[in-house]
Amino acid sequence: MLTLIPKWFIVYKFFNALFLGLSVGVVFTIYEPLKPSIYSLGGIVLAFGMLLVARMYHYLLNAQWFFRISLWVEVVLAVAIMYFLLHPYNYQTALVMYIGYQISFIFGAYLVRAETLLLKTDTLLTKVDTAKQLGYLLGMGISYIFYKILTFEHITQNQAQVYWLHYLLISIESIIIWLIFKSFKKQT
Repeated sequence: MLTLIPKWFIVYKFFNALFLGLSVGVVFTIYEPLKPSIYSLGGIVLAFGMLLVARMYHYLLNAQWFFRISLWVEVVLAVAIMYFLLHPYNYQTALVMYIGYQISFIFGAYLVRAETLLLKTDTLLTKVDTAKQLGYLLGMGISYIFYKILTFEHITQNQAQVYWLHYLLISIESIIIWLIFKSFKKQT
């Protein structure tokens, strides 16, 4: 059995939200080659995936599965980011990124529910939600400054700016994966 370590979990949630704040604007550029029908199909798959996960809550709402699914989601995102960095920007790259993010969204409601159950107290929930908001705000601010610096360096195309931001995102994602491991320990 695993148990959650709140001190590390709060730091993990901060970096997780920092990642979100940094990446929130990239989808408009990355998904540009995709057809609108892909979003419809992706939405259908997302809804069915979330329904399936919700039907398994009785089995999944524990620290062991929370750890596994959190790690799975972050590894999927890391692989998608690496794919984006290693392959030319085209329809296939956009589709891989879209699928990666959709997989993470499938588990979104579950992760919030499990987090609430595992933290148990309003004090810990307040600390986690505060860390998330601070991380998100900082991420948005850093992304704004990052884009302005790139513009100053004459990197003005959206695709090029988003590409360079992904180097920062993969670094943050590596920290997030490490923090997931720090946030749980085996019960003795």
